[in-house]
Amino acid sequence: MTINCKGTLIDLSTPKVMGILNVTPDSFYDGGVLQNEKDILGQAEKMLNEGATFLDIGGYSSRPDAKDISTTEEISRVIPAIEIVLKNFPEALISIDTFRSEVAKKAIESGAAMINDIAAGMLDEAMLPTVAELQVPYVMMHMRGTPKTMQSLTQYEHVTLEVLRYFAERMAAARALGINDIIADPGFGFAKTREQNFELLNQLELFKNLEIPVLIGLSRKSMIYKTLGVKPQEALNGTTALNSIALLKGAHILRVHDVKEAVECVELVSKL
Repeated sequence: MTINCKGTLIDLSTPKVMGILNVTPDSFYDGGVLQNEKDILGQAEKMLNEGATFLDIGGYSSRPDAKDISTTEEISRVIPAIEIVLKNFPEALISIDTFRSEVAKKAIESGAAMINDIAAGMLDEAMLPTVAELQVPYVMMHMRGTPKTMQSLTQYEHVTLEVLRYFAERMAAARALGINDIIADPGFGFAKTREQNFELLNQLELFKNLEIPVLIGLSRKSMIYKTLGVKPQEALNGTTALNSIALLKGAHILRVHDVKEAVECVELVSKL
């Protein structure tokens, strides 16, 4: 299973790690940590040295009840970050974490290699045509509503089957426009209760039926820290445990705050 990033084929038969670079003041775990160029470069260098294949740069916090910001503000956060990382690490493969087509387009034009959309094109009707025009890999995540409303939209008959049906529909819409490299993200914590998150993880091998790569974002999420009764800052061990389970069930990309530990996970699980 491969995806084409800027003309380079990335082989996902060995799972890869995506490091999270949030240039937001209010993300649930690392909000406000990366304040300036030096901080951003330091974190990018650390993640690349630890074995990250991708760096996911986001300027819009999608945690529950996060404050909405304008497209202009989002662009002003992410584009300088992309440019400074690529100036210093030209080989870095950057993913732009956005649900807005305008932000995505500007990011790809600034050198980003792929688009990571929490809304799978549902919050911006121009997103799928934009991805088709840019011909870059596209991560589509499952969510209902918006980050502000998603926590009230957790009614499912059967969460895994409904998420799979959603992907079948979104993939068909993307394929019809000529989008080739599609990656599915089940969207842990987005419009799902803690119990539903664990049900989804337990049945993750069913995502093989989509026949596309699967990206997993479990890093330090509330399904871990609330279950363990700890803070997000204390949820690394729990993240590692659930990442290992995700790998055993067929995950291709781990999206994480802590790259070194995730890379070790991949290395150990791949020896089985």
